[in-house]
Amino acid sequence: MRHHARLLVAAGALIATFAAADPASATCPAVLDHGHVDVVGLGYENGHLEIGVHDESGAEEVEYTPEDVLLKALPAARTTVPAGSAYGFLGTAGTPVWILPEVQNPDLLWAGFGAEELNAGDFSDDAVHVRFLSVQGPGKVAVYTDDVFGAPETVLVDSGDGLPDTVTLHAGDHTHANWAFSKPGTYTLKVKADAKLAATGKTVSSRTVTYTFQIKN
Repeated sequence: MRHHARLLVAAGALIATFAAADPASATCPAVLDHGHVDVVGLGYENGHLEIGVHDESGAEEVEYTPEDVLLKALPAARTTVPAGSAYGFLGTAGTPVWILPEVQNPDLLWAGFGAEELNAGDFSDDAVHVRFLSVQGPGKVAVYTDDVFGAPETVLVDSGDGLPDTVTLHAGDHTHANWAFSKPGTYTLKVKADAKLAATGKTVSSRTVTYTFQIKN
C-alpha cells in the first residue's frame, strides 16, 4: 500500500468555488461522462468537513453529493497496458485497461482533485487526508500521476495491493490524475476524509461517501 502521497498544485487553479456552485438535488443520479469534474472536491464549513463532486462539464457549474452522480468511462477510455515494469500495477502488458486520463481529453471524463475551497491555516500543515477505504467491482482500480515523459510517476491508489490508500491534499491544491480500471462493469468506491484542526489539534472527519463508476466496453 502507498500512503500520504502529496498532490502538487496544478497551474491554472479553478476560479469557481463551492459557494458559487449551484447545489444539485437530483432524485436520479446525474450521469457524468465527459468534461472537467473534480470527483474529489473538499470543503470545510461550520465545523464540517465535506467531500463533494464539482461538475464543470456544462454551461453552469453544479455541486453534487457523490451518491447523486454516476461517473462513466466511455468505450474511448479503453487502451492496453504498455510493456515495462513501471506499468505492472495496471496488469499484464497488452491486456485491456480503461483509463480516464490525467491530461484532458474532451471526449472523456477529466477527473480531478480539488481543495481550493479550504482556507490556509484551518488544518495542521494545511493537510486533509482522503482515504480510499474499499473498492467493489469486477476488477482493480488505480489512481496515479504521470511524469513529464508520460510514464507512471506516483501511484496514489491501488486496490490491487490492498486498501485503504491515502491521498493527502493541501489547502489550495487542484490537480488531476489517471483513473484506471482493469475490467468493464460497475465499481463502487468508499472514501472518507479527515484532518487535524490547527487551533485545537482535534480531528475532524467527513462522512464516508460512495462513488459509482460505470466502465463501458
